[in-house]
Amino acid sequence: MRGKKKSEFSINGTKIEKGENRRVLLNRYELPTNSIIEIPVHVFRSDQKGPVILLSAGMHGDETNGIEIIRKIITRKEISELKCGSIIAIPVINIVSFLFGSRELPDGRDMNRCFPGTKRGSLGSRIANDLMKHIIPLIDFGFDFHTGGSKINNHPQIRCTFDFPDNLKLAEIFSAPLIINSSYREGTLRHEAAKKEKPILVFEGGESLRFDYLSINEGVNGILRVLSHFGMIDANIPKNPVVKLAKDYWVRADESGLFHATIPNGSHVREGDMIGVICNPYGSIDQKLIAPKSGWIVGVNNQPVVHQGDALVHIGMEE
Repeated sequence: MRGKKKSEFSINGTKIEKGENRRVLLNRYELPTNSIIEIPVHVFRSDQKGPVILLSAGMHGDETNGIEIIRKIITRKEISELKCGSIIAIPVINIVSFLFGSRELPDGRDMNRCFPGTKRGSLGSRIANDLMKHIIPLIDFGFDFHTGGSKINNHPQIRCTFDFPDNLKLAEIFSAPLIINSSYREGTLRHEAAKKEKPILVFEGGESLRFDYLSINEGVNGILRVLSHFGMIDANIPKNPVVKLAKDYWVRADESGLFHATIPNGSHVREGDMIGVICNPYGSIDQKLIAPKSGWIVGVNNQPVVHQGDALVHIGMEE
């Protein structure tokens, strides 16, 4: 959190003064039909000094839980009356994919592999460039909200890099039930922001295109804990008993068939516990899934029909 911020608080040429709340545009982008799409950015500024926090969601158009989390936050009265600091909230980064309910951009690319982007690149690259140019220089840190992939239900979790104490401290303040050590990936917002010394933590919960209210509530409460910790709002949200997971692995299918998980998402399992079964359509059980090591279930594949090699149960292990 030692990166330098711009002295003037402006986004794409629009200046936002202290004590002002405004809805501005990250930029405008042209589609093949000559239609114009715009990415709204909600800015809430107190007249008192404090941290500048980014809240972003909709990096993938099918990740609706994160979008709902930020929608709930920006409609709260205390957010429009911050006691100190500022919030930059982007409910939907990937507007085009959101319209189609898809993960990828129209050209098949992953928006979260387009960073840092270029001014004259693809649509995803242009959006990434604008985020890096107009948003990242303003912030101290941020939270990027995601869900599991197609049919993968993630237990509410926050991902950060344990090697950086600032990241782990923010994760502990947010207090999601699970904190997972997650290394940086090339081309992601989190990685490029880290190069600018701007920590961004990733919250994951639920699955794509399906509201998961446990995850939504945990995401909202996590933000409120952070804002309260830094004196930006008055809130008293009890913390979760947090589990820190240093490593993780997937249990995969050795057989094809119909998959049934037999233990709840988010629960603790011991080495040797049965965590699921794969049945064939004609009555028999072909495989019992056994936990090879003790740990916590952080995600479950909800796809009923599975093939050999499919990732089925995601397990995280404490140090």
